[in-house]
Amino acid sequence: MLKRLFAPLIIITSGYLSADGLGSAFNNGKVSGELRTFYLDRDFSGEVGNSKNDRSGLATGGKLKFETEPLNGVSLGLGYYTTSRVDNSSYNFRAQSLYGEGKEGYDILGETYLQHISNSGNIIKVGRQKLDTPLAGSDDTRMLPNLFEAYLFQTNHIPDSTLILAHVSRFSAGSFSNVYSGGLIAGSSGYSIVDADSGEFTNMGSYAVGQKTDGVSTVGFINNSLRNTKFQLWNYYAHDILNALYLQIDYKYKLSSFTPFLSVQYINEQSVGNELGGEVESNYYAGEVGVTAYNFTLYGAFSQTGTSENRVGAILTPWGGMPGFTQGMVTRHMFLEDTTAVKFSGSYNLDGLNRKGSLNIYYSSFDVGENNGYVNGENWVAKESGFDLQYYPQTIENLLLRVRGNFPTDFQRGLDWSEYRFIVSYKF
Repeated sequence: MLKRLFAPLIIITSGYLSADGLGSAFNNGKVSGELRTFYLDRDFSGEVGNSKNDRSGLATGGKLKFETEPLNGVSLGLGYYTTSRVDNSSYNFRAQSLYGEGKEGYDILGETYLQHISNSGNIIKVGRQKLDTPLAGSDDTRMLPNLFEAYLFQTNHIPDSTLILAHVSRFSAGSFSNVYSGGLIAGSSGYSIVDADSGEFTNMGSYAVGQKTDGVSTVGFINNSLRNTKFQLWNYYAHDILNALYLQIDYKYKLSSFTPFLSVQYINEQSVGNELGGEVESNYYAGEVGVTAYNFTLYGAFSQTGTSENRVGAILTPWGGMPGFTQGMVTRHMFLEDTTAVKFSGSYNLDGLNRKGSLNIYYSSFDVGENNGYVNGENWVAKESGFDLQYYPQTIENLLLRVRGNFPTDFQRGLDWSEYRFIVSYKF
């Protein structure tokens, strides 16, 4: 597959890349990466939670990346990703979200791409790569991220705008995908409906719904021509599964020491072709309003999904896209059908204490209706509160110390837990 992906650029560039030039490109290449150590501890409670095993885990790993110096605008990138289990917890008590299949460590050559950047700034990138778009993204919240095999073209030739065209053929789910075992709760939370494996590149359709497809064709348009306003419009055509339209508008206005902001979202999905993900007809609306002042940011958000008679009314995001304003750290019910969600959040920038970092606290509530598609005929209110403290020590540049906590109640009726995460990250 990679030979087919790389062939067009190899043919284009082979005529004018000399051996000396290639040697220089490699000798002057750039090495980058991240070392990450992650400890997680979750204690279950509640009527259902008391019957479950608590879980914990300690993993270390990260990524190592090499990119050649551009030669006639062309560069080669290689990225190696790994996670290793370093604790002795028994299998049943092991936090699977830090590892791969079988709750063990794994490694993957996650990036192998050719990239061409023209003098005018146009970008062509072909091969395995990391993508972050609203409905297909890396979701890098545990040890290893989601990764993609794609053709991508990006241009800024339209004034005040960025146009992105991409076709994604294969997907490698990151370690976070292992907390899900398929079904609608997984499909609307960023992962496979059929409990597909993580850590290996798989056809987009095979991963998402268990049947091979022609992948996902995407166009994205980002515009900043209106003062203080950012406009995004994305369309994803997942062949024989669904078409997803994503719209987001962000507005902010600085008033002396205060900067109020307002954002709105809309998602529409319709099944297409052979409807391998079911008959889908779904809508999602969301809004967010807040203010930043004196190193503080406060905001509130609201979202609503519709109900579709005899069809799938949930927003399906099997390739890691999680843009919802109202999602919690772990609770992502805002995309379930017939669900109303709210979120309130406050954060403090540690610059106010002459330190680098931030503290965020939040509360989310999800009023899941009877036609949710996950547990049909049952409505309940799921809640989640939590915090996220990030600190960059002044003595070691690029070192991040992070402590996170989340405390859901009624994730499903009767399932509660308390979870703490301790993360040490060093980027170079």
